[in-house]
Amino acid sequence: MSVHTLPSVQKLFELRRSSSASVPPASAVAPFVEQALGSLFPQLSPTPALSPETLGVLVSQSRETLARLLEPALGNRDRSAAICAAFVEALPSLHTAVMDDALAILAGDPAAKSVDEVIVAYPGFYAIAVYRIAHWLFGQQVPTVPRMLTEHAHRITGVDIHPGAVIGRSFVIDHGTGIVIGETTLIKDHVKIYQGVTLGALSVDKSMANEKRHPTIENNVVIYANATILGGETTVGEGSVIGGNVWLTSSVPPRSRVYHRGDVPTSRQEA
Repeated sequence: MSVHTLPSVQKLFELRRSSSASVPPASAVAPFVEQALGSLFPQLSPTPALSPETLGVLVSQSRETLARLLEPALGNRDRSAAICAAFVEALPSLHTAVMDDALAILAGDPAAKSVDEVIVAYPGFYAIAVYRIAHWLFGQQVPTVPRMLTEHAHRITGVDIHPGAVIGRSFVIDHGTGIVIGETTLIKDHVKIYQGVTLGALSVDKSMANEKRHPTIENNVVIYANATILGGETTVGEGSVIGGNVWLTSSVPPRSRVYHRGDVPTSRQEA
């Protein structure tokens, strides 16, 4: 008996047919990320792009691979083509945003010797760069694909950033492993976070899907390793420092210092 005639295979075929046919091909995710990041930075380019013509080839490849992802997700070839064209137009602004992140990492990490090193060797930079591309697609109301992109970065770096999170300029992730940033998180400019930080929700309830469930982090905040900050109404004020292993579920004012003294969390505000 041929394998395809076995009852178990026939049953599996029927079960598979009930699954969605509109899921983008997972095999296209890694090539798109490689092509998109290579379009932004020569350090990450899979092929040399030494002229506008050769760069154009790489950009065209990224646009074609993006179309492979978008068409099943959107079910509309015209809309897919329009988003692909808009993505190409957005590449210069994406480059500026991600380069600001790279320069902020370089400026804040004594171990970083050059921006090239940051771009090719820092997992935090990679996670942020992929997030910025995914967030752009999220803003175009593309289903599924943005999550596939950030999950690709998550598997590689250990950094889990939901593409719906809003992250401002010059964002720094140091080390990175174990970081979780939830969907409705708002992070403003010049924020730095270390490994193991969670910006999460106080509870997981499907009825809250359309509510702000994750915290707001104001400008110039530093959050040290393994701190957990929860809740949609929780705001960390501008210029604050959140110490390692702090568990925070309520807002702190600007210029606060929150840390553990023994087993007791302590908060003070600088003048």
